[in-house]
Amino acid sequence: MSAIMTQLLLKPGKERSLFRRHPWIFEGAVERLDGRARLGDTVDVVDASGRRLARAAWSPQSKIRARVWSFNPDETIDDAFFKRRVSAAVGRRLAMPQLAGQEGMRLLHGESDGLPGVIADRYGDTICLQLTAAGADKWRKAIVGALVAATGVARIYERSDSDVRKLEGLEPVTGWLHGDAPAEALSIDENGVRLGVDVVAGHKTGFYLDQRANRLLTRALASGKSVLNCFCYTGGFSLQALAGGAASVLSIDSSGPALASARNNLALNPQLDASRAEWLEADVFEALRTFRKENRSFDLIVLDPPKFAPSAAHAERAARAYKDINLMGFRLLNPGGYLMTYSCSGGIGPELFQKIVAGAAVDAHRDARVLERLSAGPDHPVALHFPEGEYLKGLLIQAD
Repeated sequence: MSAIMTQLLLKPGKERSLFRRHPWIFEGAVERLDGRARLGDTVDVVDASGRRLARAAWSPQSKIRARVWSFNPDETIDDAFFKRRVSAAVGRRLAMPQLAGQEGMRLLHGESDGLPGVIADRYGDTICLQLTAAGADKWRKAIVGALVAATGVARIYERSDSDVRKLEGLEPVTGWLHGDAPAEALSIDENGVRLGVDVVAGHKTGFYLDQRANRLLTRALASGKSVLNCFCYTGGFSLQALAGGAASVLSIDSSGPALASARNNLALNPQLDASRAEWLEADVFEALRTFRKENRSFDLIVLDPPKFAPSAAHAERAARAYKDINLMGFRLLNPGGYLMTYSCSGGIGPELFQKIVAGAAVDAHRDARVLERLSAGPDHPVALHFPEGEYLKGLLIQAD
């Protein structure tokens, strides 16, 4: 038995989610805190009868008041705990044949790896670490040490600058935690295509590793086709389409710097035919309306917009944006063409997303069918007891 610690007492009946092994304890489930705890401290979670249920990280400013580290109430949360969790998560990735040879890989995926608020993406000899919760922030040193021990990487950069940290009462933190900045620009080989990664200033941890398998699917579909890639960012889908033999690839993004990075990525791949690539800096919604007026059409359209709904509270407004973008996609799609459409909004579930896309097809007067449901790769697992981890959902659709 561990020594008596500060106890987080739950209201009667609020322990049921813990029995289902869901790691979040919301403020409405908390009766009181017996003892003192600072931001990120480990507390014992007990039910109304005093039965100890779990060990969790305390976050008094967040609506998620505690995140469970372990459902074993006697497990010690210390450096050795994080070494075990990190080593196990890295080992699972290395054992996956789908990830063999990949230079870019998510090593730690938060709650689904038993490490709430901890994201770690590896790009060759560099790891970009993101800590989004109070408990994760408190154990930064242990997590970094565990990552170095499990991987032997040369350097680790922290990108704990997401807005969600404000909800935890945490300030943004960035900088090198282990090793020094690389002498040359960082890049990875992803299925035969070289892509630059900016861990310091790029989106998220520098790149969107979650779309790796879907980019490869785009490559398989692109041969001889006219491709439109919307919200292209640094051109990952575009370059895989070129690698697949696309006749033309038009890529749109509202960010000039992102398009400059995309052009640089194309230059990293002299085996690709740059004459087939066109880059357009524009608002995607306005550009698609212009294409419609010009009677332009495409054989393969990729819609991978930014997060329209960060939470369920934004779902209604986001649904209108998803409906609009998919409606225009269907109107620009040639008969027999493919639409690859995605949502990374946690507030939009898979069923709602398909319903929105179906409504867009109806309004566009197109008959269409889902050929495949798409998601993040196996290095972004979704714990069965934590469905919130399934943030990325996509559909491969063919329209008549």
